[in-house]
Parts: sequence; C-alpha cells; structure tokens
Amino acid sequence: METTNNIHPIFDRLLQRADREKRLNQKAKVFWFTGLSGSGKSTIAQGVERKLYNEGFFPQVLDGDNIRIGINNNLGFSVEDRRENIRRIAEVAKLYLNSGIITLNSFISPTREIRSFAKSIVGEEDFLEIFINTPLEVCESRDVKGLYKKARAGQIKGFTGIDSPYEPPENPDLEIKTAEMTVEEAVEKVYGFMLDHISK
Repeated sequence: METTNNIHPIFDRLLQRADREKRLNQKAKVFWFTGLSGSGKSTIAQGVERKLYNEGFFPQVLDGDNIRIGINNNLGFSVEDRRENIRRIAEVAKLYLNSGIITLNSFISPTREIRSFAKSIVGEEDFLEIFINTPLEVCESRDVKGLYKKARAGQIKGFTGIDSPYEPPENPDLEIKTAEMTVEEAVEKVYGFMLDHISK
C-alpha cells in the first residue's frame, strides 16, 4: 500500500519568472497605453506587437477587443464596473508578466487614480505608462467607431472626453503625440523605448 511518504516532487522547485524569461530571451514588462478613444492606442500597440514579434520577442496586446468581449463581458461602464474592468486587466497582465511575456495594455483608463491602481497590482518596477497624447478634436475627427457622434447626440452617457473627464498622466514614462507623427514613426519610437526595458 502506498503512503504519502512515497510521494515527493519530481522537481526541486516550481518554474519561476526568471526561468521563463531566460527561455524567451526577454525581460517581461507591462506597458500601459493610455489616451482618449481614437488617440491611436490600439493601432500603435498592435504595430509594436508585430515589430516585437518579428524581432524575436514574445509580446501580447490586451485591449477592449479581446478583454471586453471575453473575461469582462459582464461589465458595463459605471464607475464601479470601470474600476473592476481595470482590476481584471491588471491581474491578467500580471499573470502574463510572471509567465515572462511582454504585455501591451491599451485602455483609456481615464483617471490617474485608476492607472495608479493598475500599477499597484502589476508592481511599480514592472509597469511603464505610455501616454498617447492626441487632442480631443483630432480624436473626434477620426471617430473610427462613431462613438463621439453618438456621445454628442446623447446616445452614450459618461463618454470619456465628452461628458466624463480624462486626466492626462503627469509623469508618463513615454509620451507619443500622434498629431505630430505617422503611425510608423510612433511605432518606431515606442519600440525603441521598449528595447531598453525588455532586452536581456
């Protein structure tokens, strides 16, 4: 008859983040893209993701398209739901971080408090804030999803930049002014910034 004395771990310890980073040949970090709707956050994040991948890194973009329709599909846009949205996103990013993966999080995250909350979950040493600084009038002129038009018509309540405030970062790790550069230039600038933090 077997006893628990015969059962022992095959390995001396669980795999650690450092083991995974060594296998992937990268340092895991969480890059948090913040800015108004239509600022170019997701476009830039996706462009950087592709460039990182092509250069041999292993990145993952998290944005409304893959978070709101899945893990957060039960949340609305109340203050409480927005906070819970960010909490879950930050927790998912932390799981990726501990798996050695570079995450590019693209979310409006409109207040300094809510971004600070995300940073507290991820860990200050691994959280880098990228401010996609695009004027409201430029974002509204793009209006790729027609959201500003609906907000102006009163069909969407609490829309950031229209009837809900956006608090720009006071000291972002990187600021990108998309009204002054092309998407390709923005991608190159973000990529260059990231290299200093993710290269082994």
